[in-house]
Amino acid sequence: MADNLVIVESPGKVKSIGKFLGKGYKVEASVGHVRDLPKSQMGVDIDNNFEPKYITIRGKGDVISKLKKEAKSAKKIYLATDPDREGEAISWHLAHILNIDNGQKCRVSFNEITQNAVKNALKQPREIDMGLVDAQQARRVLDRIVGYKISPLLWKKVKKGLSAGRVQSVATKMICDREREIGDFVPEEYWSIISTLEKPKTKPLFEAKFYGTKKEKIELANEEQVNLILSEIGKNKYIVQKVKEQEKKRFAAAPFITSTLQQEASRKLSFSTKRTMMVAQKLYEGVEIKGRGSVGLITYMRTDSTRISAEAQAEAGDYINKKYGAEYVPDTPRIYKNKSASQDAHEAIRPSYVDLTPDEIKDSLTPEQYKVYRLIWSRFIASQMASAVYDTVNADISAGEYLFKASGSKIKFPGFMVLYIEGKDEDSEEEVNSLPQLFEGDELELKNNLPKQHFTQPPPRYTEATLVKALEEKAIGRPSTYAPTISTILSRGYVIKDKKCLLPTELGNIVNEIMKKHFKDIVNAEFTAQMEAELDDVAEGEKEWKEVLKEFYAPFKDVLKEAEESIGNVEIPVEVSDVQCEKCGRYMVVKQGRFGKFLACPGFPDCRNTKAIVEDAGVLCPICQSRVLIKKTRKGRKYIGCEKNPECSFMSWDMPAANEACSICGSFMLQKASGKKISLYCSNEKCSSNAELKEKAELKETKNKTNSKTSAAVSKASAKVKTAAGRKKQEKDSAARKKPAGKKKAEAKKKAAAEKS
Repeated sequence: MADNLVIVESPGKVKSIGKFLGKGYKVEASVGHVRDLPKSQMGVDIDNNFEPKYITIRGKGDVISKLKKEAKSAKKIYLATDPDREGEAISWHLAHILNIDNGQKCRVSFNEITQNAVKNALKQPREIDMGLVDAQQARRVLDRIVGYKISPLLWKKVKKGLSAGRVQSVATKMICDREREIGDFVPEEYWSIISTLEKPKTKPLFEAKFYGTKKEKIELANEEQVNLILSEIGKNKYIVQKVKEQEKKRFAAAPFITSTLQQEASRKLSFSTKRTMMVAQKLYEGVEIKGRGSVGLITYMRTDSTRISAEAQAEAGDYINKKYGAEYVPDTPRIYKNKSASQDAHEAIRPSYVDLTPDEIKDSLTPEQYKVYRLIWSRFIASQMASAVYDTVNADISAGEYLFKASGSKIKFPGFMVLYIEGKDEDSEEEVNSLPQLFEGDELELKNNLPKQHFTQPPPRYTEATLVKALEEKAIGRPSTYAPTISTILSRGYVIKDKKCLLPTELGNIVNEIMKKHFKDIVNAEFTAQMEAELDDVAEGEKEWKEVLKEFYAPFKDVLKEAEESIGNVEIPVEVSDVQCEKCGRYMVVKQGRFGKFLACPGFPDCRNTKAIVEDAGVLCPICQSRVLIKKTRKGRKYIGCEKNPECSFMSWDMPAANEACSICGSFMLQKASGKKISLYCSNEKCSSNAELKEKAELKETKNKTNSKTSAAVSKASAKVKTAAGRKKQEKDSAARKKPAGKKKAEAKKKAAAEKS
């Protein structure tokens, strides 16, 4: 038996930590929580000062027995659960089960699973932080009271299986409010004028946008106003009035925190918040790397701090210097400011080992692990690189009394952009407009005037990325709550996903209206943010957790009583389809399930017939000429397939291109997106046009491989030349050092005489 017992949460960490500690240590996992509030009842004695009733979690008997057995024979026990409030609470529950005395220094925590971090933590054990434990207890009890008091009311008045929670109710309200904004939006007309200009005898052509007069900006409201201005402009020459050239810098984005990782993974990888956190958790706990064993690849992934340790900054600086050169290393290490609400308990999310590049360990990772690790690794390294530098030009161009503005930019030094550029939630309106060299007084030639009508657009629907961003900005929830909150409102059927957008369902709108009318504080963003601030005060030891619950419950109890009396039974509207049930003849109705909408017989439970909702793609199958239907997988991904499937094998993930037919065989065309580029190909696999495309693709791939090999050969040859040159220089220097002093003086005199002559 080992003298020291280290208890972690996840079995995935056991290997990673065990290999650092050696024979004197035994590492075991609690496999998450060991005690919790019961599921069958609220588990909180409100009348007894909100005392929680913890029970051993069902199914954890064997785990607890094993931990007790190991603890009896161990001289020292270390509780090394995750470094956050929940991890602190798990350690507290473990201490209770293992009879570890209060005040005993048994708690260790580390931000990354590396040898230094783990060994240093074990040298400095501390007492369990009861401030963090009480903050977690307060959150758990508060959410239990809200859920177990409001949810039964929704079951009784609306339908079974519904739930209400502090953060999920606010998130649902935000999505419902945004949909209402979109529905109420009235577009407004506006216009723009873009002039295409040329400086004589120079290239290229460039564009200038209408601004107004030399005195003020003019908003173009209608076509009549635009035509009047165009008629006046036509009588005048375009003259450059002012040119401003300057150098601008673009700074790298900060290393990831939980919310920004979820947002960027949604934008760049189309990952849900839940999927992102599951992959990140595995990367943190440890992955089997060839030649290294189990390695924790990233630091702790639940954090709201952008802080980076000095050691990690130094490692990043050394890597950047070797890989890209000294000019890519900033003069001083990059330090990023945290947001005011940040707890700064941990570092930012970064790679544990800078030298383990994504491509070097790609073969040891699953595709999704590789993508998330590459995102984290690249973002961190870029955050420690020098800024990008642009040369920008802004020109004011007059046409009579009217003024146009032109701007252009050119990258002078790419800096961090050689490695990573942050994604955006909306399409950027920035355009690369290369300007010729302009001087004040230059006369320009007008090539074309393009007036264009526009309409204002409603606010965009929330995606998982933008919802997380909004929740963070409003200080609603903590880093650990974003993913489960979104998963809950999707699984409850309050919200559905259409591509990346989150849309409220009829059920979501009904529940939201009930919550808004009867539980205003619960769905109030400011109130929820205030509760988070009070929980932070509990964690800091500035407030007593049961006092926070008392302040909340007194008014909540009265609101709950009033709601029970005033809410009547709510009927959810039933959407009847035109599809008849083939078993009983009734018209089927549309139902919402966890995987989206489907058709069900209204005769349930006598008739249990269900059908998937399919949409006609409006094209004919290239194999059997039957209808092609748009279908969905269980995870909601769209695809098209023949209505006679499985007899007919036609299926494609790509959607049909509208009104596009193959010029060779007449079958419909499919569209494949690669970034912003969309390419078309024939839906008929046997069509010769596809053979041509395949041949071109293979030719391009062969060419790329050849270029890659040539480049590698050139690099290798260059390295050999450098090595040979270095060796010659070394030999020359060595020979020079071995020369006698007298010979050196004679050579120096000879050289001086030659230079003088």
